[in-house]
Amino acid sequence: MSSHTSTDINTLGLSTFACVWCGLTVSMYAADGAPRNHCPSCLHSRHVLDHVEGGASDCEGRMSPIAIAVLRTGDWMVIHRCVRCDELTSSPTCVDDNQLILMRMAVRPLAQPPFPLEAFGTL
Repeated sequence: MSSHTSTDINTLGLSTFACVWCGLTVSMYAADGAPRNHCPSCLHSRHVLDHVEGGASDCEGRMSPIAIAVLRTGDWMVIHRCVRCDELTSSPTCVDDNQLILMRMAVRPLAQPPFPLEAFGTL
């Protein structure tokens, strides 16, 4: 899945991309017209931007969705990790993203805490 910016889209003349994980043909724009950089079905993306140094990335690895972050504004961000180079990125959720997957990622820390829940009994 490509994660081109809207400028890249216009330059390349692309309006869709194929998801690198599930193969879905995805519009470069969400239902509300906002540009998207991940698949709305599985939330995977492709590592094409270097967020550390800026500009294009040569990595091209698959960006796997690993978590949800909620900004102070209440906006949700998908946190991705590149399976090739481990770079972390974030991107805003889109109105037509798979809400079941978003919720699964959001509640994962509660459903699978990183520590034993029995520890609370001794506090």
